[in-house]
Amino acid sequence: MRKRGRQEGDARTRILDAAEELFAADGYEATATARVARRAKVPKGLVFHYFPQKIDLLVALVEERTFIEVLPAESVEAMPGDPAGTLSRLARRFPLRASPAMRRILFREADTHRSVRDRLRSLNGEVLRRARGALEVALPGTRGDAARLEVAAATFTAVLLYQENLSQLTGEHIDPDAVADLIARALGT
Repeated sequence: MRKRGRQEGDARTRILDAAEELFAADGYEATATARVARRAKVPKGLVFHYFPQKIDLLVALVEERTFIEVLPAESVEAMPGDPAGTLSRLARRFPLRASPAMRRILFREADTHRSVRDRLRSLNGEVLRRARGALEVALPGTRGDAARLEVAAATFTAVLLYQENLSQLTGEHIDPDAVADLIARALGT
């Protein structure tokens, strides 16, 4: 009995692995459930056993294979007077734990699938919260200039979130440290 349970878990994992690979390469809409089954080497009916509708497969991928690390505000490593270094440290502690394929799925499917959009919105909120808090600590005298800090934090967040997609589109790697330095200079430091 125990062996069968492990085989069923292995089949479910293979289905998720296949869906992740195919959705990342071709997109959710362009990937038929039959292709997922073939790639996973399972009968198509088994896919529907675990995931009654195709959307359930996408939802399971997002819920099980993307993790957003939420940290208390005081855990952001900010150095007063060093906004560029603070943002660089923040970039190195990027809170999304997901494979490159899952990152592509998140960005590709966010426009058309609510669960994906919600996960991406949560990630954006966490990165923005960290960037804003870090800049407030790094630039303690600018608390009154909240609008500029908000724009700087939002810009840095956008670059961090979309750097992989931008890199795929342009073929150029975006250096978060250079972006951190540019934002710090724009803030007049």
